[in-house]
Amino acid sequence: MSFSSPRNAPVMSASTLEPCAARPPATRRRQDEDGGDQRSPERTVLGRIGAIMEAFNDGQQVLSLGELCERTQLPRSTVHRLADQLCRLGWAERDPGGYRVGMKLFELGNLAVEGNRLHESSFPHLQALAAKTGMAAQLGILDQAEVVYLERIVAGPFRLPTRRGGRKPAYCTALGKAMAAFDDKAFRAVISSQMPRKTANTITEPHALREELNHVREVGIAFDRGEAYEELVCVAAPIRGQGRVIGAVSVTGPTGRMRWGVATEAVRSTAAAIWNATFSLRSAGAGT
Repeated sequence: MSFSSPRNAPVMSASTLEPCAARPPATRRRQDEDGGDQRSPERTVLGRIGAIMEAFNDGQQVLSLGELCERTQLPRSTVHRLADQLCRLGWAERDPGGYRVGMKLFELGNLAVEGNRLHESSFPHLQALAAKTGMAAQLGILDQAEVVYLERIVAGPFRLPTRRGGRKPAYCTALGKAMAAFDDKAFRAVISSQMPRKTANTITEPHALREELNHVREVGIAFDRGEAYEELVCVAAPIRGQGRVIGAVSVTGPTGRMRWGVATEAVRSTAAAIWNATFSLRSAGAGT
């Protein structure tokens, strides 16, 4: 009896036995627990975009396609394709000599610098606000129709659903309403945004929200009466001056513990103090 394979039996190739072996290890993608790409950064699309933008770091304002290829060590077709996409986003701009950094990145850079300065100058005032009210003091800026939380200090025995660096819709937060009321572009963005109902108190109609923001503009104070979370209320004041608003500060806490009059005066004076501290810090920095 012979145990040799039949002559006409199908032959299993290496790719059939080892389906991953045909892919070079250098280009194989490994997925992390969240499904993310764990390749080295320079091999990802985002990494290549970063390499293109970093090519401008030496102060040369305009780089040709060839210069970008040389500095990034990326294929010409890849650089051309990604540079065109960056131009459509406003992160880069075409120039007769090639490409330059776009105004969108300039605006984002200024926002980051101002956000850092605002955070630095406001921190002691937020600590004092939290200690005075026994509530949570929060600092936020506005990005389109969303609040970005720069800082929060909790003084009471309760937990907040917000976090530093987190975002919430502006329409149902006191911080968002305090800023949108004094920024015409943000006003329009918030009014036209989706406004799903969070609680029974959430304002979901554009007309009602427009009236609310107009009232905030008149009195200089915004309220969240359980509009984002039923058990939490909030009072906020815009940090503003010289015709513009750079952020807002708020006091947040459980409904039954909020002292509305105390909180209103506290956030109003804190917002003014943060504005003064921010721009005195800027002046000190300019003089060094």
